[in-house]
Amino acid sequence: MKINGFDYHRVPGADGVALNVAVGGSGTPIVLLHGFPQTHLMWRHVAADLAGDHTVICPDLRGYGDSDKPVDGYAKRTMAADIVAVARELGHTTFALAGHDRGALVAFRAGLDHPDVVTHLMCLDVLPTLDMWDVLRGTSAAVGFHLYLMAQPPGLAETMIAASADAFFGHFLDLWAKDSSAIPAEVRADYLDACRAAVPSIVADYRASATVDVDHDQEDLAAGNKLRMPVTVIQQDWGAALGFDAAARWRPWSADLDHQTTSAGHFMAEESPAEITTAIRALLKR
Repeated sequence: MKINGFDYHRVPGADGVALNVAVGGSGTPIVLLHGFPQTHLMWRHVAADLAGDHTVICPDLRGYGDSDKPVDGYAKRTMAADIVAVARELGHTTFALAGHDRGALVAFRAGLDHPDVVTHLMCLDVLPTLDMWDVLRGTSAAVGFHLYLMAQPPGLAETMIAASADAFFGHFLDLWAKDSSAIPAEVRADYLDACRAAVPSIVADYRASATVDVDHDQEDLAAGNKLRMPVTVIQQDWGAALGFDAAARWRPWSADLDHQTTSAGHFMAEESPAEITTAIRALLKR
């Protein structure tokens, strides 16, 4: 499936990996990064709206959708470099950036590593990697079972997930949506098809967040590095449910933070696209 009215390109990333990229509209650029277990298609409503006055760039992350799926190279630093390279190839040396879930972690890393390129940053329904691992404690950590499964050494997780891929990925599509109608059957099938074809690379992406991504975040935290651009974070209020203050977890990383909660489910760009589009437009005015 494709976003109506958008053109599609294969664009080289940081190290020759080609990304599938949807581009639409004209004006100042904004890049939208998808989450798990999805593809760029999750932005279809928001992208169509923003394309009225922006150039909107929606890649499939490396390892997902129709982008290349190398065996390794899933550090968020590398994935962020992909996005900077893609935007440059499309003619943009600076851009605003919004990411959801896994894409938000890539966006977060891009903001830290490329502060002169990313002008505005939005992260949807994540914590920074270090904080994510720190808040998962005791029995409440069971909600993140997939994080621990995919953190294991190569082999086991890939075998288990591939043996029942639709059940595994469909579990998250069903559990995390408050409004199941926001992901129609044909879109859900498209997500499942894409994930089924990308099990090793999806696991590698998650494994990186238990290894090299932690190291990179620890280095930045120790050095006092912060996101220098205006930042908006929108999350479900799962911090309250799990016993932590989500906004407080974000403040050490940003000097200019607007933290919001939403009543929508995890797939908020599909469940409440007008809310997310409005928030993006507000961010761009800061």
